[in-house]
Amino acid sequence: MGGVSSMGKSSENMDKVYEYAREVYASYGVDTEGVLEKMKNIQVSLHCWQGDDVTGFEKGVEGLSGGGIMATGNYPGRARNGDELRQDIEKALSFIPGKHRVSLHAIYAETGNKYADRDEIDASHFKSWIDWAKDKNLGLDFNPTFFSHEKADSGFTLSSKAEETRSFWIRHGKRCREIAAEMGKQLGTPCVNNLWIPDGMKDIPADRLSYRLILKDSLDEIYAKKYDKSHVLDSVESKLFGIGSESYVVGSHEFYMGYALSRDEMDVMLCFDTGHFHPTEGIADKISSVLAFQDRLLLHISRGVRWDSDHVVILGDDVLSIAQEVKRANAFERVHFALDFFDASINRITAWVVGTRSVLKAILFAMLEPTELLKEEENKGNFGNRLALMEEFKTLPFPAVWDKYCSMSNVIPGKGWLDEVRKYEEEVLSKRG
Repeated sequence: MGGVSSMGKSSENMDKVYEYAREVYASYGVDTEGVLEKMKNIQVSLHCWQGDDVTGFEKGVEGLSGGGIMATGNYPGRARNGDELRQDIEKALSFIPGKHRVSLHAIYAETGNKYADRDEIDASHFKSWIDWAKDKNLGLDFNPTFFSHEKADSGFTLSSKAEETRSFWIRHGKRCREIAAEMGKQLGTPCVNNLWIPDGMKDIPADRLSYRLILKDSLDEIYAKKYDKSHVLDSVESKLFGIGSESYVVGSHEFYMGYALSRDEMDVMLCFDTGHFHPTEGIADKISSVLAFQDRLLLHISRGVRWDSDHVVILGDDVLSIAQEVKRANAFERVHFALDFFDASINRITAWVVGTRSVLKAILFAMLEPTELLKEEENKGNFGNRLALMEEFKTLPFPAVWDKYCSMSNVIPGKGWLDEVRKYEEEVLSKRG
């Protein structure tokens, strides 16, 4: 591939730099070629809602928000329909090395001129998405949408004490599992169906337990039906707080951990969203604790700035530590990586590409780590050597291997993709009004 690398070198020089990096890693017992081959199996699930600011396509409810969901900014070029959103996702994927997935919310159903309420949607309303994914050889993941709806205005959905409201949302949850299973069946890859609800209270509740018992019963109803695990994988996602639920969230981390671990027959995995914990709380340490008891784990990678603000992911210590923990647990085949941020203040294509490439950089960096050397020193009790090696590994020539990964994926290695995004903005996004 021609062009310029992230270090400003031609392809020929980039290959020379990579050969040097390969030799350096080999001196630590790391086969970079083998790592690059493994990267072909790494998939990150891109979230469609970054492209339209979590608006969705429901008839008559465009622009609704709620449940702690709020995209800030008014950058021009937001996708207004399924065709535009798919076009934008394709453009973003063209700048991201590897073959990945796309995650949908239920509000991205395309129902034509008819209105279908949340408890009435079915797989036919996602036919365009499924056909598109088949054509592009992409996997799809799914999410029920328990916010931005009049029946969520009370602040309670699956934990509501109003039977009519609760039943409505249970039906929605069941419908979404049916849709996810059909997506997985048609695409030949399991669809991860992740359930998150905004239920909670702004101020201090007098009775926390009753809502959680109702939620437990609602989940049992939703997950009662068995589906082929080659078609759908279920997960539940916790949260610390949200806008309007600052004092109490029904679906807390402890609740969902208890639920997932006590429902073996339902085989529901946990989802950790990196923005859904205390700002200084490490997510990486939780990974091995869960994998000791569950076969799989879903990660929603986001970036909270002082709170769960869903900023675009960058290559920070938090993301690196997550990838390193998955590597050290030898768990890349057990952990699902997905994105969950929405920034309406910058070019949305740029947001997708920066976030996804940052996660992939962290994964590649972790895969290149000479982990066995660290474990060897640890098992010998040489903790000082372990610390010293960890520091040495930080300055290994990782950028050259990243450039190689991009090049072999026919993706622009360095900042050249920004010029292509600018052209797309001028030719496509600017004309959306």
